[in-house]
Amino acid sequence: MSLKAKALAATAVLALTATAGGAHAQVEINWWHAMGGELGDRLNEIAAGFNESQSDYTVVPVYRGNYTETMTAAIAAFRARQQPHIVQVFEVGTASMMAAEGAIYPVYRLMEEHGIDWDPDVYLPAVVGYYSDAEGNILSLPFNSSTPVLYYNKDAFAEAGLDPEQPPRTWDELVEASRTMIEAGSADCGFTTGWPSWLHLENFSALHNVPLATHANGFESLATEFRFDSDLHKRHIGNMAAWQQENIFQYGGRRSDSRPKFLSGECAMYMDSSGSYAAVKAGADFEFGVGMLPYYDDVEGAPQNSIIGGATLWVLQGHSDEEYEGVAAFFQYLSQPEVQARWHQETGYLPITLEAYQLSEEQGFYEENPGTDVSIKQLTLNDPTEHSRGLRLGNFVQIRDVINEELEEVWSGNKTAEQALEDAVRRGNELLRQFERDNS
Repeated sequence: MSLKAKALAATAVLALTATAGGAHAQVEINWWHAMGGELGDRLNEIAAGFNESQSDYTVVPVYRGNYTETMTAAIAAFRARQQPHIVQVFEVGTASMMAAEGAIYPVYRLMEEHGIDWDPDVYLPAVVGYYSDAEGNILSLPFNSSTPVLYYNKDAFAEAGLDPEQPPRTWDELVEASRTMIEAGSADCGFTTGWPSWLHLENFSALHNVPLATHANGFESLATEFRFDSDLHKRHIGNMAAWQQENIFQYGGRRSDSRPKFLSGECAMYMDSSGSYAAVKAGADFEFGVGMLPYYDDVEGAPQNSIIGGATLWVLQGHSDEEYEGVAAFFQYLSQPEVQARWHQETGYLPITLEAYQLSEEQGFYEENPGTDVSIKQLTLNDPTEHSRGLRLGNFVQIRDVINEELEEVWSGNKTAEQALEDAVRRGNELLRQFERDNS
């Protein structure tokens, strides 16, 4: 073979090698999440957008069930050394994730160590504070933060002679509107609710500026104790039990299981996450509006502000530096105002960056979609207090189950509100002490 031929052959081999290498060069990033239905579709679009934007990494989203199931699966996978790179964890899992120091790669370190220009100050203060350590460092990437709102059936309001542009502001107004619609036959029930603990204890406490637990709801100490057995909490849960007898309230489940009661027209109002907006919009065959959560106007200082729910993205240890380069690049992509604004507009989750909020405003989104800014306004009604900053409580995934069990005893008529809340506080405190022992 001539020298020229050998050179050509060598070039061809190199080209083939490069092509083959290029075909397999993409680093795979596994992202476990809890977004089903419409939300899952939007999430997959985000991953696809990142994958199309560059050729070095491929993000693979994997649906692992609801929030609790996803967190449980990630913990089990980590113990088996089969953990994903990224896991979506809901807000009540924050304390547990923070305690798992050897298992997590804090996002502020990830971005810093991989040379990503990332400014945590662009995020909404109410979001940043929830997921930061004592030094103010963000530990997980804010992604789908939400706050609960009131969805209401404008058609049912109008049919009963109520102003469809004026959702009830207080609990008294909500009860009166419910009775009016039931009597008029425009709805069979007044309201239903998703996430009873999050809505009617956690956010209820924040909105009325009363403690859910001591030590700033757990932010200041592991020695925190629950306080949701106050007269005000008992009053509210007792009222809900009484309203149930009049069909003003109907219980529909522990998560968003009650949504069909609203979408079918059975219940005129529905309290749930702002992140339910996409599902409500897709499922409602009537005009609906969005209002703030009701409050008791005889409580001084109410309404204060609501608190966030939703989830953040935690990075797990145990992967290569090259893979973490991909995670950091993906997080940089996620933080872009255009990406965040689209996610916010299509789902109802908060625009977690100030730029995404401003961009949505500039695009005329709030003007064209009245009510979609309610969540932001409610979250920022007033500067957060120690009672309305949020929660940082260990074992809270299990504690929520305890709370729901006790509330269901109320809805079924087996316990009074007083009995159930006192039992929930006692059982919840036992789990807080267990967490304190395990992490002290």
